[in-house]
Amino acid sequence: MGDIPVLQGREVGFWHWLDDSRIQCDLCPRFCKLHEGQRGLCFVRGRLNDTMVLTTYGRSSGYCIDPIEKKPLNHFLPGTPTLSFGTAGCNLACKFCQNWDMTKSRETDELADQASPEDIARAARNLGCKSVAFTYNDPVIFHEYAIDVARACHAVGVRSVAVTAGYVTEEPRREFYQYMDAANVDLKAFTEHFYHKVTGGHLQPVLETLEYIKHETSVWLELTTLLIPGENDSEQELNEMTQWVVEKLGPDVPMHFTAFHPDWKMMDTPPTPPETLTRARKIAMENGVRYAYTGNVHDSSGGSTYCHNCGELLIGRDWYVLGAWNLTDDGHCKSCGTACAGVFEGPPGHWGARRQPVRLSDHRV
Repeated sequence: MGDIPVLQGREVGFWHWLDDSRIQCDLCPRFCKLHEGQRGLCFVRGRLNDTMVLTTYGRSSGYCIDPIEKKPLNHFLPGTPTLSFGTAGCNLACKFCQNWDMTKSRETDELADQASPEDIARAARNLGCKSVAFTYNDPVIFHEYAIDVARACHAVGVRSVAVTAGYVTEEPRREFYQYMDAANVDLKAFTEHFYHKVTGGHLQPVLETLEYIKHETSVWLELTTLLIPGENDSEQELNEMTQWVVEKLGPDVPMHFTAFHPDWKMMDTPPTPPETLTRARKIAMENGVRYAYTGNVHDSSGGSTYCHNCGELLIGRDWYVLGAWNLTDDGHCKSCGTACAGVFEGPPGHWGARRQPVRLSDHRV
């Protein structure tokens, strides 16, 4: 790792002065307290000239067209491509981070590509992407850039997708989700012990984010939980989590249970057995979750969508490739007419499992 780059960036909000002459960042529940020249734990927001700046505005770790199902979003414009990008840094410290090379990066001067919000929106439209996804690292920490990109995308008919851990405070949460069309929130576990020990955060702010998105916005919401053997995969915890989801969010919020593989600071933890994911999916459905999925494993049954009323296969999936399609253009089961929860607009897309790197420089005016 090289030297920490000199602090510079765009002035941003969500902070206030403290009595001891430090300033406090109010973006997330960490509430980092900073002297001049210091950065928060996320490393991309810091104090410069007695204000808060974002060092990664307009800068990215790279752009790629992904299937929307990879986010994962199974009920939001299925089969369509999404232009995905992230920056650097993160406001959590997950020991199992599978994008640690970006989220833990302090080499912000090495971010691969620069682009204005208008550049990104233009590229997404030109490339036929139905959405832009803020992913790879959490858009909470590049709040202002994500919002500006979302605004530019909406102006050209492109949707905005947030892939996030939901670790954010009330005011920025309210502003951020005004501009999002869909979100996949990482509900990492259902115990405060796990959040404190493994992520360095807290559970309650995430639950508040989930309830806010579901009940106070029109954002399409799906959840993901990475099941780690011996950490968050007990039957009791899965029961409590899925019961809470049905009670507080409703039965129509899809849940994705995905497989852990050893990474970052948890290299000695074994991979998740496929049967653990199948068991989690079964528990969720028994507790009333209508759409429960397995992920990071080859399981066409666990990855497919079924009508909660008649049991008909609605969307067949093999990894990210769609097969059977038994929905009307507005998302109703062709067999019994029951609505499948989600955002469906006509026939499915045909992007499949492709992953296509993109150079934004090719789409600048």
